[in-house]
Amino acid sequence: MPFALRARRAVRETVSGLPRAFWWLWTATLVNRLGAFVATFMALYLTLDRGYSATYAGLVVALHGLGGVVSSLGAGVMTDRLGRRPTLLIAQASTALSVALLGFVRDPAAIAGVAFLVGMASNASRPAVQAMMADIVRPEDRIRAFSLNYWAVNLGFAVSSMAAGFIAEVSYLAGFLIEAGMTMACAILVFLRLPESRPEETAKTASAGPDSSVSLGTVLRDGRFMSVVGLSFLVALVFQQGSVGLPVAMGQAGFTPAEYGTAIAVNGLLIVVLQIPVTRLIEHRDPRRLLVVSSILAGYGFGLTAFAGSVGVIALTVCVWTLAEIINAPTQTGLVVRLSPAQGRGRYQGMYTMSWSVAALVAPLMSGYVIDRFGPEWLWALCALVGTVAGVGYGVLMRRLPEEGTTTVVEPAPGLRPQPEVGTG
Repeated sequence: MPFALRARRAVRETVSGLPRAFWWLWTATLVNRLGAFVATFMALYLTLDRGYSATYAGLVVALHGLGGVVSSLGAGVMTDRLGRRPTLLIAQASTALSVALLGFVRDPAAIAGVAFLVGMASNASRPAVQAMMADIVRPEDRIRAFSLNYWAVNLGFAVSSMAAGFIAEVSYLAGFLIEAGMTMACAILVFLRLPESRPEETAKTASAGPDSSVSLGTVLRDGRFMSVVGLSFLVALVFQQGSVGLPVAMGQAGFTPAEYGTAIAVNGLLIVVLQIPVTRLIEHRDPRRLLVVSSILAGYGFGLTAFAGSVGVIALTVCVWTLAEIINAPTQTGLVVRLSPAQGRGRYQGMYTMSWSVAALVAPLMSGYVIDRFGPEWLWALCALVGTVAGVGYGVLMRRLPEEGTTTVVEPAPGLRPQPEVGTG
C-alpha cells in the first residue's frame, strides 16, 4: 500500500468514532493554546523586559504555580458538585480577565499577586476538561482521545511559541492581551457548544450530600493512586524546566527571546508530527514500561542541555525530552482515569492536576536558586537524577493495574495492594 494511502488510513482510524462533544472540547483546547503566552514567556518578561533577577522571576512563576495548587482540589470538587461545564466557564472567563490585568500592572508586589490569580484561574479548568473527556469517550478510546487533545495543545503551543517570541520583541503587553482574548473565546465556545457531561449517578450523589460521594479523604487513602501522584510530581518537575530553567539559562547565555521561541517550538512541532503515530504504537502496551522509559528520557533529555552551546544543539535536546513527553502524557492521563471511580473523577483529576501545580510551584524556585547559586549545569544534572528516580519508582510501584474499562471502588484499600474493581458503563 502506498505511503500516502497508509497515512490517510491511519489518520482516519485515529479520529473516527469519537463523539461530537469531544471535538468541541478539542477545538476549545486548540483555541486556548493558540493564544498561550504568559506561562511560556513569564520568566523572560520579568528578567529581560522588567530587569528583575532570576530569583525574583522564579518567585513570581512559583506564585503562579501556587495559585494552581490552591485551585486544583477546589476545582476538582466543583467539577463533581457543580458540574464540568460551569467549572470550565468560570475558569476560562476568570483567566481572561486576570491575564489582561497582568499585562498592565507594574509594581513588583502587584505583579506577584496577579500572577497568583492567573495561576488559580488557568489551572481550574484542567480537572473539568479531563473529567469531561473521560465522561464522553468510551474507555477503549480514551488513550486515543487524550492523545488527540494533547496534540491540539501542542499544535497551538508550536504556533503560539514562535509567534509570541517575535511579539515579545515588540510588545509583551500585546501578548498578554492576545492570550486574554483567545481565552475568552474559549469561554464563549464552551457556553455555546458544550453540554454538561457529568454522569447522572454522580449528580445524584453530589446533591445528596458529602457523605454519599467520593471525598478528598477517599483520594488520599488510595495508596496506589497517591504513589502515582507523587511520581507524576517528579516527572512534572523535570518537564517544567522547558518553560522555567531553559529560558533563563538561554537568556544568561546571550540568546534572544526569538531564539528561545524557535528552540522550544520544536517541542510543539515534534508532538504535532509524532503524537498520532506514536500513540498508535503505544496504545495497548504496558503503561508501567512506557512510564519508566518516558521518565528516564525526560531526565536525560534535559541533562544533555549542559552540553548544548547553540540553538541547534539545544533543539536536539528538546527532541529527546519531547519524545518522553509524547509517551508520558496520554499514558499518565489514561492511567489516572483507570484508577479513578466515575463518581469521583473530578476529585481524582484535581489531585493529579495538583501534582503538576506543585511542580509548577517548586520548579521555578529550584531552578532560579540553582542557576543563581551554582550555574545551569547543576540544574541539568539534577534533572537527570530526578528522571531516573521517577523511572525506578514507576518500575517498582506500578506492577499490577486494573483492566481498561474498569475502575476502583469508592473506598479503595490502603497501601499498594491491588484494588477491588467494578465495571463502569
